[in-house]
Amino acid sequence: MLRRALLPLAIAALAGCSLAPTYERPQAPVASHWQAADAEGTRAQALDWQTFIVDADLRRAVDTALSNNRSLRQALLDIEAARAQYRIQRADRLPSINANASGNRQRLPADLSQTGRSEVTSNYQVGLGLAEYEVDLFGRVRSLSEAALETYLATEEATRATQISLVAEVIQAYLTRDGALRRMALVEQTLDSRLASLELVSQRRAAGAATALDYQEAVGLAEQARAERESTERQLRQADNALVLLLGTPDATRLLPATPRDDLMVLQDIAPGTSSELIERRPDILASEHRLKARNADIGAARAAFFPRISLTGSVGSSSAELSGLFDGGSRAWSFAPTLSLPIFAGGRNRANLDLAEVRQDAAVVDYEGTIQTAFREVADALAATDTLRREEGARRALADSSEQALKLAQARYEGGVDDYLRYLDAQRSTFSNQTTLIQISTERQIALVDLFRSLGGGWGQTEPMAGIGAE
Repeated sequence: MLRRALLPLAIAALAGCSLAPTYERPQAPVASHWQAADAEGTRAQALDWQTFIVDADLRRAVDTALSNNRSLRQALLDIEAARAQYRIQRADRLPSINANASGNRQRLPADLSQTGRSEVTSNYQVGLGLAEYEVDLFGRVRSLSEAALETYLATEEATRATQISLVAEVIQAYLTRDGALRRMALVEQTLDSRLASLELVSQRRAAGAATALDYQEAVGLAEQARAERESTERQLRQADNALVLLLGTPDATRLLPATPRDDLMVLQDIAPGTSSELIERRPDILASEHRLKARNADIGAARAAFFPRISLTGSVGSSSAELSGLFDGGSRAWSFAPTLSLPIFAGGRNRANLDLAEVRQDAAVVDYEGTIQTAFREVADALAATDTLRREEGARRALADSSEQALKLAQARYEGGVDDYLRYLDAQRSTFSNQTTLIQISTERQIALVDLFRSLGGGWGQTEPMAGIGAE
């Protein structure tokens, strides 16, 4: 009796072992601190995208994209598929019990019957059956289940990365469109000014105070402004089309403002934190690590293939030659069929599978380290961009203000007859160019802030992590 009581405990203890190597996170092949990372502000890890965006219309646009974008929907479906695959693999760790009922009637001819006479025989059975169940002595099934779980978690993190990219793309497209609106307003204002200047030159030419060259130069400036208007109109329409695609709804244009924003639309001060925080938070790094853990578990399954495998099959129920006597006393029937399989020769298949698992683990380590290095570079590039663009925007703004003052002086001197038209012409060209560049740099700085927040893996509104995964 004692042996019978201890046998299930011994099997359970053996089934708890695993041949997978102990997982250790590879050391990050990057520096622990960012270069020129003295930026002050709110840490990206402490933000969500709703806080990062300070413009209400832009928040509504991002909400629409998260609800309707087809690429994000596909990523969410990939999560469901990976979850189902994990549940299928996990089910192999538990025995499958089925309710079975069967009946059989057959007629034997006289020359096949033991009695020498033809006869009809019947056999009816009902009961519970244990399908082939592997006693996981060396953790093979458990390792396969762990690999499926890590694959599911990697898919979930990849979907979070897709969500981050979507939110960032919507913000950047929105900012690009706002920049196009600003350029359009500048171009319209410049065109009006140049048409007025053309009218003035035309009048001065009629009075003999301006040359034909002055007139043609004025015409050229007006046509240049018209060309810039068409170019900006094209960029504006293309920005609208990009947002319609990202938002995933044909009436997305109703969420887009008709005039540029006077206020900033995203948070301006973001602190990068440390590289270790990046590794702990950024979804693509977490996804790569989950894939590495899955390859680690694959090694355990490959190692277990070298050891014996025990499978159990059995049934218990009632059996009778008559259907009416199926549940009478004495009709109980059972069967139990354990099977032991010991690999002896497989043509090197098991050794090759183990080699393949180890090579894939090495490749996963390389992928993990490469993902960290790429992420580190993206953050460093974003920090460099936000740092230099902030100073460049200040210099460009001062240059644009200076050009505008120079234009006013040049216009007054031309109209007063002190200078010729060429100096006034150069002032107009310089002012328009500097104002256009200021709008471009201002837009690039806002986009660089979005790049920084995305590359730092800020809290973009996490998807549900593993709700109910262990209870299903």
